Amino acid sequence: MTTGTLSAVAVKNAKAKEQPYKLSDGGGMFLLVDAKGGKYWRLAYRFLGKQKTLALGVYPEVSLELARRARDQAREQLREGADPGMVRKVGKLLAHQAALNSFEAVAREWHKRFSTGWTAHTINKNIRILELNAFPWLGERPIDEIKAPELLAVLRRVEERGLMDTAHRLRHTCGQIFRYGIATGRCERDISVDLRGAIAPRRPQNMAAIVDPKVFGELLRDIWEYQGTLTTCCAFRLSALFGLRPGEVRNLEWSEVDKNERLIRIPLGKMKARRLHVVPLSKQALEIIEDIRPLTGTGHYCFPGLHSRERPMSENTINAALRRMGYDTKTEHTAHGFRSSFSTMAHGSGLFRPEVVEVQLAHKHGDAVRLAYDRGDFLEERRKLMDWWADQCDQMRQGAKVIKLKVEAEHK
Repeated sequence: MTTGTLSAVAVKNAKAKEQPYKLSDGGGMFLLVDAKGGKYWRLAYRFLGKQKTLALGVYPEVSLELARRARDQAREQLREGADPGMVRKVGKLLAHQAALNSFEAVAREWHKRFSTGWTAHTINKNIRILELNAFPWLGERPIDEIKAPELLAVLRRVEERGLMDTAHRLRHTCGQIFRYGIATGRCERDISVDLRGAIAPRRPQNMAAIVDPKVFGELLRDIWEYQGTLTTCCAFRLSALFGLRPGEVRNLEWSEVDKNERLIRIPLGKMKARRLHVVPLSKQALEIIEDIRPLTGTGHYCFPGLHSRERPMSENTINAALRRMGYDTKTEHTAHGFRSSFSTMAHGSGLFRPEVVEVQLAHKHGDAVRLAYDRGDFLEERRKLMDWWADQCDQMRQGAKVIKLKVEAEHK
């Protein structure tokens, strides 16, 4: 069998003609030059009495030398009784199947299927933790081939950066993905269970919060005297009056504000508890909202970002403002701490039923049976609660009155 009849120069200099033509290199391999000048390596062969053609690549991506190697490999398969074309098809099918069964593919499928009931924040958080910490090392691996030490190495990388909560959340998320893989026939067991206790336990972290009424009054005075943009000042003050989570404040949309009913209706897709949350507006809160309306009322968000009205205020804005005022957000007070301040003083006042305060905080209250039958949202009681809280904030800010907490008396 004669081979090697072409030279690299001849291949390079081959020009287009009116009709496609072939330049043979022997052994069944030839260069097909089409009418537009495209150059394609092909191998002509027979298998079980049938004439077939196998594509070997496109020049110049595949050089003459590489094309010859592919030809030799194909002819070796023929000598072993295999059809090179079928071998390639099976290889592609196996590669495609492996891609479908890769850890990343299963993870994204799991995420898409189960994220419908999550908040937008949770949807983004759950996929980002995988994209940053798992996919670069495990993403392309077939999920059924991943061993516990591999997953542990991924978790240790996160642990070594001091992100203990992230490490535990990642292990939990990977466990859900492996269990989904079992359910869909892509793997046989959840290896994350082998890693229980393999990483250091979470360090308990309570959000820093001021719960002493006198000190909270000082904080309120600082907030009302804070010199920042109107958007930041309004969001800052509402954080104290609402008892909402920081993300719920900064993502507040004008479509959710009902001025006439003095209500805010936050849809279930934005709430951590995944249900509609209605917030009664005190007159003080409504005044703050109306102060910002001329500035941002024509846009989407009540508190848009500094650089784009199409995005909400940065999640760091309130904490940054607290730090500028001299508060340590790790040990003294944080944006999330306003919820603890409100909760402690509302519960401690003894004026409101515990379930009323918990519903206002968008917490679940009671056991599963009670939750199944108790569909009320205590709206009128919560109106009184929020009016009371706003008035108390005014009085604490003015230094006129201090809330007497029943819990203080009980601990004495």
